[in-house]
Amino acid sequence: MLAEEIKTEEESNVKQQLPNLPISTIWLISFGFLGVQMAFSLQSANMGRIFQTIGADPTKLGFFFILPPLAGLVVQPIVGYLSDRTWMPRLGRRIPYLLVGSIVSVIVMCLLPNAGSFGFGFGSMLALMFGAVTILFMDLSSNVAMQPFKMMVGDMVNEKQKGFAYSIQSFLSNSGAVLACIFPFLLTAVGVSNTAPKGVVPPSVVISFYVGAVVLIICSLFTVFKVKEYSPSEYALYHGIREDAHKKKTSMFGLLRSAPKVFWTVTLVQLFCWMGFQYLWTYGTGAVAANVWNTTDPSSSAYQAAGNWFGILSAVQSVAAVLWSLVLSRISNQRRKLGYAISLVLGGIGFSSVFFIHHQWLLVISFTLIGIAWAAMMTFPFTILTNALTGENMGTYLGLFNGSICLPQIIASCVSFAIFPLLGSSMPAMILLSGIFLIIGALSVGTIRETLAKS
Repeated sequence: MLAEEIKTEEESNVKQQLPNLPISTIWLISFGFLGVQMAFSLQSANMGRIFQTIGADPTKLGFFFILPPLAGLVVQPIVGYLSDRTWMPRLGRRIPYLLVGSIVSVIVMCLLPNAGSFGFGFGSMLALMFGAVTILFMDLSSNVAMQPFKMMVGDMVNEKQKGFAYSIQSFLSNSGAVLACIFPFLLTAVGVSNTAPKGVVPPSVVISFYVGAVVLIICSLFTVFKVKEYSPSEYALYHGIREDAHKKKTSMFGLLRSAPKVFWTVTLVQLFCWMGFQYLWTYGTGAVAANVWNTTDPSSSAYQAAGNWFGILSAVQSVAAVLWSLVLSRISNQRRKLGYAISLVLGGIGFSSVFFIHHQWLLVISFTLIGIAWAAMMTFPFTILTNALTGENMGTYLGLFNGSICLPQIIASCVSFAIFPLLGSSMPAMILLSGIFLIIGALSVGTIRETLAKS
């Protein structure tokens, strides 16, 4: 149902049930997520490869991987808080932030893969600092662009359709990830060089980022022009709040103190899951190179071939997540926690198996299982949380909840400086540790007690 077709009630603070939205509208709300996730996937699949190519010390990789989640930890609560209090007649509440974030992200995506192309020299501080600054701004802008999609589902979709809506976001985000991950491999297959002078990122990776930037802006503009958010009066009516509720002075720390219990129990699960995936992104390429190609030299053709194969494996993960998202969309509310836990256990098995496998094609099975866990992580936490929230501070709470994604990554990166040497500087061993984290996360699902927001 379109926003202009909604009938308002005489009392603006009386809650009216959110309507069932047409399937097409739910897709339109999330379509731009495909482009945003493509940007994130290009970053996560190639970040370790890029920094090792320009000369980063493998034992110090954790430093560079602290910056993206640190950006998200700061930016997303701010975007949520401000967008809760924003209304632009032609753009709405969340879309202005989506638009600005997408534009900045496109610019930085064109700069990041060129970190080694400005003559700084292999391993030079200037090259590494340029890469660090660009990855920081890429994540800042991508976070600004991504958060509005999650918020619009919370704003516009009712409890009955919300699980389906977040499954669609998972489907679209993983479809974007598939495209992002296979580009370097496909470009190499059609003759684009996959090697470059020492310290320079190969053209196959650079061009992939350019293509991703184009897809990001096109997909985001599609959502900008096709989605009409509820007006302040309609939003207040559907969420049972006063139209001037956004004028209340609220403290983020105060909101955290009054957060529903499910906010914290889901955060516990998130802690272990996101620590596990942080090590995959940091050490995945190196683990594949060490176990299958028997190399740790990032300037070698074998290492770059391993980087391409890791991209293919990331695509396999995303395809599995796309298909599993469709399965998850059919799981009833009563079986949601069971589906969540089983998915994480399968992902833990997938991670752990990487340590033992030395054949590139067998890794396809490992990453299929990892994709199952990823689909659950993209679907269940936000469904469970938004069902427990009122509409008054929806954006702020979702921004704060992003801390359950960012803080685990920061913790994982910081402790990696101690754990990596203890595990013999073995990248495959770090992926085994990821598997252990996912299993613990699955066990933590039992602490969740789902609740619904009070009218």
